[in-house]
Amino acid sequence: MTEGVKRGRARYGSHMRLGFAVKVLGAGGLPTQDTRRWQSGPHLKVSVGYLHAVFAYLADTEIGMYRMTASLAPYATHPDLPQFHGQVRESLAELAELGEVARAQGLRLSSHPGQYVVLNSVDERIVDAAIRDLELQAELFDAMGLGPEAVVNIHVGGAPDGTRAGIERFEAGFARLSPAAQRRVVVENDDRTYALVDVLDLHERIGRPVVWDILHHHCHDPAGIPNDEALRLALATWPEGVRPKIHYSTPRTDMEERKKKVGRRVERSLVLPQLRAHADLIDPIGFEEFLLRTARDLEFDVMLEAKGKDLALLRLRDQLAARGLHPEQAHTKDGTASATLGDPTEEVAA
Repeated sequence: MTEGVKRGRARYGSHMRLGFAVKVLGAGGLPTQDTRRWQSGPHLKVSVGYLHAVFAYLADTEIGMYRMTASLAPYATHPDLPQFHGQVRESLAELAELGEVARAQGLRLSSHPGQYVVLNSVDERIVDAAIRDLELQAELFDAMGLGPEAVVNIHVGGAPDGTRAGIERFEAGFARLSPAAQRRVVVENDDRTYALVDVLDLHERIGRPVVWDILHHHCHDPAGIPNDEALRLALATWPEGVRPKIHYSTPRTDMEERKKKVGRRVERSLVLPQLRAHADLIDPIGFEEFLLRTARDLEFDVMLEAKGKDLALLRLRDQLAARGLHPEQAHTKDGTASATLGDPTEEVAA
């Protein structure tokens, strides 16, 4: 065992929260948004109703961090369906009530628009659509009365003419956002094009925080920045008083068998997973190492990106507890801590 590495409050953030994204697999599975087609008249109010049940489940399981779907208001930014554009305005009372529930639970919320929200696209129509989507996310969070920790996480985008030009286009697209939308945007490093050094450069340009994704960093880090330094650099971009967050995932290691019919016979082949693919669960040994070494003395939240969603979080929590690690504290409905970490002088078992 490395001398001096110990468990407990003094060694890593004592208020860390683990979160998961969108889909709820526990409690038999819970809907998180109105997914009906436009012909059926879907509405944000239906999504809000679903979220009340989701938030109740989060309270029961003492999960204090959650990424909401970016599709809460169906078709709300679709240019050819103006009948859906007023959903936030039509749901102000419901959104305010939902936000009050989130604050009472101490929930930290965020969203992560998908790959088609590209603020630095060379196609102005795509940029226009991205701006509409980001404005909608900010409008939703503001209507819920959420604080500055409720952020909208996006990637930089493409780089057909190089990362420098792509960063400059992002900066130009960002300048077109309203101040309300700009205050919600945070930028994440990706696994192919925009590394941590690139999003740190973007932070210097637009003043918005960086969400560090550790798996993406392992996939694409031309500068060779060690994990502990990368984490500290990313956390330093967050303003005082706003809780930073990062993304953590475990790469898939299982092979996939594919079958292809050729004439009368079936050909089978084995496909090895890519490093960037997320596993169903989080490796507890790797996460323990991350807590005790990379994350020592730092405070931030961790969004777990695992296909097992909430079940992956609950399994990781149990596995860490069996090792005497309690990175989270239980939170009461008024958001105050009610549990403690292990003894800070207890050494890690070899």
